[in-house]
Amino acid sequence: MIDGLRYCTKCIMPETVEGQEFDGRGWCRTCVSQEQKQEVDWIAREQALLKILNDATKNAKGNYDCIVPISGGKDSLWQLHVLVKRYGMKPLAVTYDHGGFCKTGLRNLSIAIESMGIPHLKLKDPDDLIKRMQKRSIELIGDPCWHCHSGVPAIALNTAVEKGIPLIVWGESTAEHGRATYNKPDKFDRNYFLRVSGKFTPEQFACDYISLDELKNFRLPTEKQCRKLHGIHLGDYIPWNVEEQVAFIKKEYGWAGREISGSYKDYKSAECAFEGYHEFTCYLKRGYGRSSVQASEDIRAGRMTREQAIGIVPRYEAIWPVGFGEFLEDINLSAEDCHKALINLRHPALTKAQGDKADFCDEWRTCAEDGKPFMRRLVDGEEG
Repeated sequence: MIDGLRYCTKCIMPETVEGQEFDGRGWCRTCVSQEQKQEVDWIAREQALLKILNDATKNAKGNYDCIVPISGGKDSLWQLHVLVKRYGMKPLAVTYDHGGFCKTGLRNLSIAIESMGIPHLKLKDPDDLIKRMQKRSIELIGDPCWHCHSGVPAIALNTAVEKGIPLIVWGESTAEHGRATYNKPDKFDRNYFLRVSGKFTPEQFACDYISLDELKNFRLPTEKQCRKLHGIHLGDYIPWNVEEQVAFIKKEYGWAGREISGSYKDYKSAECAFEGYHEFTCYLKRGYGRSSVQASEDIRAGRMTREQAIGIVPRYEAIWPVGFGEFLEDINLSAEDCHKALINLRHPALTKAQGDKADFCDEWRTCAEDGKPFMRRLVDGEEG
């Protein structure tokens, strides 16, 4: 944990989390939301879900009654299992191929589609464009994933409008990570994912080396068209337990996890070769990464104490991810320009807390090797 930052008194999430708030006890939004989760009337919530699904089936004009965006990740297969096996829905699955599917991810995606016997649409932009978008993404938002953040909702909304399928079903609730709460879930609208993850429209994202015409796959339907769509998160209507769900899909369907840089669990974004880079840039900008999120989940669930979490997390987050240097070369972004972008995008509280250590340029040059500690002294006081 970083001296000078304020942390939740229950878990280990810091003030640098986007939209972070602490209540009178010092609990963060996610801890408050998880407390609310225990009081939710899940029977009533499921009844509301059944009405939504029944209306979608009754009003379906074609072969499908809903759109399900999938990546082959842990939520994808669980979403399809619940919709198809439990509720008898007939979904059309859609995927935006971000260009970073690993072998495990491609296998898991095939399992999800084949085990459910459902149709599947996949969209992928040219590799050269993906690399340029990743470069631009690091410059603008400090991670390489704008095309994924924006491509997933775009293919879902555009397919829903094109095929006249008004219901889109996503996975876990944003209340799971404090962006909303279980007492006040996020309301879906056209700009939902722009607010939550994309941050920039195609018009704002275009630059001198990416034309607006090249970003046509990321343009959303009109406001009027989107008003006819209904988007829901299953996790707002049925209890969401990632550990149990992952254990189930591994046993029932043979879904597989893999080792992921920055994480001590094998299932978050296991399909994506870029996940380690995404988490590392988050760590540099905000002082926490995926292991902090996972450890905080374990604290709330009683699987780990706060003290144990504080001891475990630095072993995973303060590590230069395997292949990151080669990745920067591949997208034609110099290490110096990447460093500059991340410095400029750092959370003000993190910069203030670290003072003259806020610029990690020296350590960037000396520790930028796969699997080596990086900025360790800023985390737990060790030198070098």
